[in-house]
Amino acid sequence: MYVHLVGVAGTGMGALAGLLKAAGHRVSGSDTAFHPPMGDALARWGIETKNGWDPANLSPRPDLVVVGNVCRKDNPEARAAIDGGIPYDSMPGAIEKLFLADRPGWVVAGTHGKTTTTTLLAYLAFKAGLDPGMLVGGIPKDFGESFRVGGDGAPFVIEGDEYDSAFFEKSPKFFRYNPRAVILGSIEHDHIDIYPDEASYVAAFDGLVARIPADGVLVAWAGDPLVRRVASKAKCRVVWFALSTDDVADLSPTWVAAPIAAQGGAQPFDLFVGGSSGGPVLSPLPGSHNVKNALAAIALVSEATNGTIPLTTLTHALRSFSGVKRRQELLAEARGVRVYDDFAHHPTAVRETLAAIRARHPEGKLIAVFEPRSATACRKIHEPEYEHAFANADVTLLAPLGRSNVPEAERLDVAHVAAAIRAAGGDAEAPENHDAILARIGEKAQPGDTVVLMSNGDMGGLHDRVIAMLATR
Repeated sequence: MYVHLVGVAGTGMGALAGLLKAAGHRVSGSDTAFHPPMGDALARWGIETKNGWDPANLSPRPDLVVVGNVCRKDNPEARAAIDGGIPYDSMPGAIEKLFLADRPGWVVAGTHGKTTTTTLLAYLAFKAGLDPGMLVGGIPKDFGESFRVGGDGAPFVIEGDEYDSAFFEKSPKFFRYNPRAVILGSIEHDHIDIYPDEASYVAAFDGLVARIPADGVLVAWAGDPLVRRVASKAKCRVVWFALSTDDVADLSPTWVAAPIAAQGGAQPFDLFVGGSSGGPVLSPLPGSHNVKNALAAIALVSEATNGTIPLTTLTHALRSFSGVKRRQELLAEARGVRVYDDFAHHPTAVRETLAAIRARHPEGKLIAVFEPRSATACRKIHEPEYEHAFANADVTLLAPLGRSNVPEAERLDVAHVAAAIRAAGGDAEAPENHDAILARIGEKAQPGDTVVLMSNGDMGGLHDRVIAMLATR
């Protein structure tokens, strides 16, 4: 089949293009630009790329056109496909029809930790011999690509995005993922551009849980009141997981992890299943939030396979997991200064990322650089939370907003956040541009320190500039 993707250079659409190509289809795609890393990846996968939005890109006539949610309803290429009678679908619709029609969807959902947990879930399933398919919004270091076709009938592990699907399908992507086994790891109001209030955001997860069949399973975090509320409506079996320190109300979670102090960059924890010891476990992922992610992945593989996979197979596999690019990824150590990259943009993710890296590197200063870039991060909705999210940092540098289309009255005030951090005794500022941030890092960073660059964008190439500056000063 010949499949053409409109908006192919996005993270999700690009990964779908690679998945389709790996499945044996002819694949082309159009976009307004093909910057690295996705542009390079599309070329490596053999995807035919076409520049701009143009009805001529639909020649020769595809068998299916997939329209990405970057496209507005007046996109000339998408419009030509729809009005011209060419079969078309959204990204999740294409995934559902082409990869999930006869395979169970193992869906990882929640506000935080989806990419890491999805990748780990696929890795554990692979190590357990299940030959899973996979589609994830990051680059897994162990697989090398963000997609995997997997075996016939094997589970398909997918990151369950609550964002909407397309201009003609204003519903969450994860509604289309044939959810048979689901992890629900957290619910905290996000994506304010399409979910104006908490109630509308929670309703999306209600819809996901309602789609899990009665013979499916929901692995849910007992430490989150909103997760407890949503999971209580499930018609399927609900299995609770939690950290030993979580407030779980009146629940008795089946899967419990008790984190132990970090050791040599690794994160040990004691595992308990149904009240019995599952033994000590060593995770290569730092921080208590990653203990929770690992616990959820182990629990889902075990529960979805009815306990047929030995627990030791999963816990031993965890030890060799290499992680995901841009998730607490150590890019370099330049003249004794460690430089990390992370995708964190929600204040909770910022807080947990910094706590994990502080636990891994208790020595030296922790210099946090944050660029608000997502639709939610650029708005005031979480401004009070940002004032406390950098508590583990010794130095906080807040970049200008990565979006210019947010109404002034709604914009996050990074100067105000920096002032609030200083008022609480911290060292924080909001430099006027990336050049000024680079200069401040050069002034502040000394051997033994750690710099963490957090953004869901590329920060204008700041990562490479920081490393080069530190290495040559």
